[in-house]
This record gives sequence, C-alpha cells and structure tokens, in this order.
Amino acid sequence: MSDETLCIQNICKTFAPGSPDSSMALDGVDLSLSAGELVTVIGSNGAGKSTLFNVIAGSLLPDRGQIILDGENITWQTEHRRARNIGRIFQDPRHGTAPDLTIEENLALMYSRATHRFPLALALRKKDRALFIETMAKLDMGLETRLKVPVGTLSGGQRQAVALLLATLVPPRLLLLDEHTAALDPVAAKKILSLTVEITKANRITTLMITHNIVCALETGNRTIMMHKGRIVMDFAGEDRRRMSVEELLEKYRKQVQENLDTDRLIFG
Repeated sequence: MSDETLCIQNICKTFAPGSPDSSMALDGVDLSLSAGELVTVIGSNGAGKSTLFNVIAGSLLPDRGQIILDGENITWQTEHRRARNIGRIFQDPRHGTAPDLTIEENLALMYSRATHRFPLALALRKKDRALFIETMAKLDMGLETRLKVPVGTLSGGQRQAVALLLATLVPPRLLLLDEHTAALDPVAAKKILSLTVEITKANRITTLMITHNIVCALETGNRTIMMHKGRIVMDFAGEDRRRMSVEELLEKYRKQVQENLDTDRLIFG
C-alpha cells in the first residue's frame, strides 16, 4: 500500500483566459506528499501559493491536471465534499469559526459534521463536553473553563487556536495552513506554530503550510517548497534543508529563476 497521501499532477490554472488580463496562476504543478509530512511553502506575491491551496480545497477548479488524495481522484469534487477530508485555516483568525456561537457550540458543530454521528442539537452530550474540555486544555490557554464564551470575544491568538482545534478535532487526511500565524503578534504566533507542529505530528496529519517567514519555513516540518510564477522551482528536505541558511536559499533561488526574490512581505527571522 502506498504511503503517498497527496499527489498533484500537471495542475494548471489561468485567470481571465483569452482576455488582455489573462494570467497563468499555476503552470503545470506536480507535487507529492507522503503521509504525515509537514511541508512549508514559500514564495513572493503572485507565486501561486494561495491559488494552489484553492485548487486543492476545491474553491477553484483547475483547467487541467488531477489531484489524488489517498488514492481517490478529487479533481472535480465540490469544495463541500472535499471539506470532509481537507481541513483549512486562513490568515484571518475570523475565518474558520462562527463568532456568535460559543467555543463549545463551535466544537460540537465541527464534531458532528466530521463524524456524521449526530446533529448539532444532540451533540452537546456529557461525554462530548468532557472531550471538548480535554481538547481545549491542551492549548494551555485556560479556554477549557470558558466553553460558554462566544468565539467572537476571544483574542486573535485564542481564536486561531480554536480554529486549529476545529480543523483537527477529527484529524483530516490533509491540512492546509494559509499563513495562519501571519496576523498574530509574535508571542501568539509562536504559540500557534508550536501547537500546529505538536498536533500534526501526534495525529500524523499530512500538512501544507504557507508562510512568509523564511526562517520558519526552513525550521518547521521536514520539507520546504518554493513557488515562482505558478511553478514549484525548489523542493528540498533532509540534510540540505537543515544546513541551508537564508542567504543560501536566496542565492539558490536567484540562480534557479534568474531574478531576485521579491522580499516585500517576507520575514527573515
């Protein structure tokens, strides 16, 4: 049995094709991820990172190519159907949670959707509440005592932590993290990143993580890919990645694409 979780083959996507504003966002992307891999994704603005995530998640359909998840061709599946197996967390902490619902109600809603065991009205059972308390306690933020608090009243870091738990309460086959720490203060970002590594490793969740922090990209997970103009131009892991400095990465990128990396939004430490 193959250990490969995600296989992307020759994925292409052009916006406004045939018009003066035509733009190729993805240009023949090939990518394979083994079960449990945490792969960081970096690149300048317009490199195609978020478009790739949108195509994988189903919010955009590709022009051609295919996406295989655990041996199943999901290329043309609806976003709603893919959401059963693909978790996603966005940069804005307001996404991924229902602000007017309590922490407990958010957890119950996600749990009922993921397990298909019971409707929300029946989800708040005693043993489920105990599970939610145990789960929230792992965050070490004191939120296990605030399950009746609306999520919209939490801080950005707390809300992103809840979003992370919602996305992994029932471990997905694939987790997409779209700059999920970028909007947080440094302390909260470090906490969420640490939780991300801990949760994905413990549950062996195959994960793609877009980040604008190059040092974070080189130090988190086991592999890094770099995108440029809709293509994956660098893919490195193992000893090469462990030894690579930011300066070496930038130089390799310059040699590979014959231009300097646009560093407007990138962080180097």
